[in-house]
Amino acid sequence: MKTYLSGAFALTLATVSFAWSSVAMAETQTITFLFTDDDQAYVERMEALSKEFETAHPDIKVNFVSSGYDAVAKQLPVQLAIGEGPDVAKITDWQLAPYYLDMRPLMKDPDGFAKLHGDSLNTLRFPGVNDPNSINGYVASQTFNLPFVNKTLFEQAKEPLPKPTATLKEIVEASARVAKATGAQIPFTMDRSGHRFSGAAFSYGSNYVKDGKFSFPDDAAKHYITDLYNWTKDGSFPKEMWGAAGGTQYKNMGDEFVNGNVVTYIAGNWMVNPFQQKIGDGFDWTAISAPCGDAGCYAMPGGTAIVGFKRTKYPQAVASFIEFLGSEKVQREIAENYVILTGADIKDPQYKLTSKNAKDAMAVFLASRNSAPQAARDLERLKGSSAIYQLIVQRMSQLIVGELSLEDTFKAMSADVDKVNVALAANK
Repeated sequence: MKTYLSGAFALTLATVSFAWSSVAMAETQTITFLFTDDDQAYVERMEALSKEFETAHPDIKVNFVSSGYDAVAKQLPVQLAIGEGPDVAKITDWQLAPYYLDMRPLMKDPDGFAKLHGDSLNTLRFPGVNDPNSINGYVASQTFNLPFVNKTLFEQAKEPLPKPTATLKEIVEASARVAKATGAQIPFTMDRSGHRFSGAAFSYGSNYVKDGKFSFPDDAAKHYITDLYNWTKDGSFPKEMWGAAGGTQYKNMGDEFVNGNVVTYIAGNWMVNPFQQKIGDGFDWTAISAPCGDAGCYAMPGGTAIVGFKRTKYPQAVASFIEFLGSEKVQREIAENYVILTGADIKDPQYKLTSKNAKDAMAVFLASRNSAPQAARDLERLKGSSAIYQLIVQRMSQLIVGELSLEDTFKAMSADVDKVNVALAANK
């Protein structure tokens, strides 16, 4: 039932309660934070940090949403293009640069934030798109793709671990021998991902760009694809790994490695912490150096970022939240507890590596930071690179399950790339 007040009493009551009504209005500031990661403990901690921020900022509510990587990769660009989507998100797609919010004018200490994160902020700034001094978020992690190996299986098979100079062919063949000797189900695999596919492509000598346009597959890529295809035929690279999912869908193979079913698995340093938690003392494991090829021994670089979007209704709240998450205190905790190479310059991080396996693996990743080719780093920032990764997954899957021949695969990939180039030229 509504109660109506009149005259001086109503005016007095309104004046006295003005502060309370202002607080009530401020409490309506709700921002959505979309987060995804393969490490469930990290996901849970980010949700807890969101709650900590809420406690310190009672006028702001953070709607924490956790989703699978594939859903984020596919849906977020579409949502942002029509002016919808979250206020803050963890991303791997640098092509979302046009949608970033510049938070420099809204932060309490933008210069301190910029000093902490240094040159990594340039990763988020696209020439002609973002202001060269803008703060759009921060690089949450720097990643590199390398093979993980089940050391116990190698030891049981009396097979030496591949040397740092080993080619992908030598690694796969050794893994096949180990699987045959031990009965392991999967000699060699990688995540169903165009990014995971690409490290060895660069080692083979492939370059996805020629004369300013995407050019794929070149002769080196064809050689690599042919090898992969032949390994699916002899069982070294089981076709079920990529054929079990459709289209461009991402599929993580980490659980197969955890369960001891995989001899060698190409993934990245973001899996070190989940592996040490899930594998425990189940078996010994480590990472080995990047597979070599005619062009070199290249680790595929990558990364993730936490960014704010200008479509938000509450830019000040977003800036405050990003400043909190990107602070030295929080970044140090994230780096140390979840074994993450942050974009922030954290001095002497004490990684919580509880097992020798994790320590050895992380040492290999740290030693591989300078083994990424510049062409691969440039590819990550090129508009259209996500489309290239997706077509690789789709066409490789069709090849592996027998829908396309090798020659038809090369033709289909080339035609797909031509369409990407045409679309990019039309949108300049």
